[in-house]
Amino acid sequence: MDCLFCKIIAGEIPGNKVYEDENIFAFRDINPQAPVHVLIVPKRHMENILECDGETMQHVLNAIKRVAQLEGISASGFRIVTNCGRDGAQSVRHLHFHLLGGTQLSETMA
Repeated sequence: MDCLFCKIIAGEIPGNKVYEDENIFAFRDINPQAPVHVLIVPKRHMENILECDGETMQHVLNAIKRVAQLEGISASGFRIVTNCGRDGAQSVRHLHFHLLGGTQLSETMA
């Protein structure tokens, strides 16, 4: 499989790891859109949110909480974004969630 995120998870390509457990790998985005911009990625490859099951989503939610705590933004707030498909601007075809924070974010999403 020629998936960028699978290669980062496997250690074939360097990634700035923030958190890892048996199901999730989280690393800093190389083009951050906020002072804190971490990608939270299931280790099991799935293309997008449409392929995600409840168990995987629970692992993701637990990781979001943990990473927000580690990054010191759980009290001040943050944004979670996942893109789905071409029209949703999904650039890597591996389900991932953007954790953005560390500053007052814009109310607009576009």
